[in-house]
Formats: sequence, C-alpha cells, structure tokens
Amino acid sequence: MSRVFKMNFSGIYKMYIEKAERKDRTKEEVDEIIYWLTGYDDASFQAQLEKEVSVETFFAEAPQMNEKTALIKGVICGYRVEDIEDPLMQKIRYLDKLIDELAKGKKMEKILRK
Repeated sequence: MSRVFKMNFSGIYKMYIEKAERKDRTKEEVDEIIYWLTGYDDASFQAQLEKEVSVETFFAEAPQMNEKTALIKGVICGYRVEDIEDPLMQKIRYLDKLIDELAKGKKMEKILRK
C-alpha cells in the first residue's frame, strides 16, 4: 500500500492551496475543484478536514465522484492518469492533475470539463 494513502488529507490540501496561490490562483478555486471531483460540499469537506482523515478515508467517504473523471487525461508525476490501475491512486492523481492545471493557468471551465 502506498504511504500517500495514510497521509492526512488536510496536509495535502494545504500544499494544493500553496501551489495554487504561488500561481495567483485561490483557495476557493481549489475548493471548487475538490467539490466538483468528489461531491463534497463546504460543510462535509470542512468536517473531513477537522477530523484529519487520511487520503484513503477522504476518497472512500467522498459523496459522489464526478462522472466526468474519464475526461481527465494526461501525465502527472510521470504517470498517465487514465492508465493508473489502482482505483484510489487514480483518484489521487485525478485531483493532482486538476490542481496542476489550475496552477498552469487553465480556465476553470476547462479544468471542470464543461
């Protein structure tokens, strides 16, 4: 099992925000991406952060993964996201890819596959 599965999601979330803000994007945009991907809303997401759940638990308890995840394609951390076989690792990399697109200046409509 990958050690990232056991990491505290709130720590990774802080890194996502820092990455976005370094590129003049916002915490709100990061939140919008997370909500779009996982189905969390503000209250349920904040509850997960307060409980300091692991990455594994965060995705296991996600209300509804977006049906458009199949449209997320490309390479992140040297792996093609659409080819990752482990379902949990694929969800993690989907989120990594979306945050990476945000940091690279893509418009939210494109990131959210609208």
